[in-house]
Amino acid sequence: MSAPDALAAGLLATVRHGFQQYKALADKALAQLTPEQWLWRPGPESNSAAVLVQHLVGNLRSRFTDFWTTDGEKPDRHRDQEFEEPTSPAAVARLQQQWQQAWPVLWAVLDHLEQHPADWLRTVYIRQEPYTALGALQRQITHYAYHTGQLVQLAKHLRGEEWQTLSIPRGQSEQFNAAMRQQANPGLNLQSPSAV
Repeated sequence: MSAPDALAAGLLATVRHGFQQYKALADKALAQLTPEQWLWRPGPESNSAAVLVQHLVGNLRSRFTDFWTTDGEKPDRHRDQEFEEPTSPAAVARLQQQWQQAWPVLWAVLDHLEQHPADWLRTVYIRQEPYTALGALQRQITHYAYHTGQLVQLAKHLRGEEWQTLSIPRGQSEQFNAAMRQQANPGLNLQSPSAV
């Protein structure tokens, strides 16, 4: 494999992994909420989990539908409506379905890049501004990281003591790091010097 091909493959793996990780974090946080909790917001200027999902669904569809041939801000997108609060828990089931249906639009763009690695530098547009495909994807991964963090924080607040952590539990970093070292080096003696 040539160096440019290896670079393109590594870039694709990194970008795909990033999007998958943020989706998985959001999924795990949202799964801990009841439909009523999806609709809760901490204040009048804050967004509920439902609104954040509505916004991300609208963004995914707009940015990645016909990614290579049309502007990423589609004429039929109504962004302001994405921030209108749903009024009933029944809306949550529809949002959950829309959430799962929106991501394959992005996966198709990444699949295209696997087949056409030169397109990382192809020009695409978002609100008439030119970006390379790489730049547009980097913009979106940052955007999704931002909103995923909001979703996790909302869910953690709402679940309180019932929250199931999505990261290393408090006070367990050393044990986690030791387990990772042991996994990487099974023959390594991991006892501390004072224990020897």
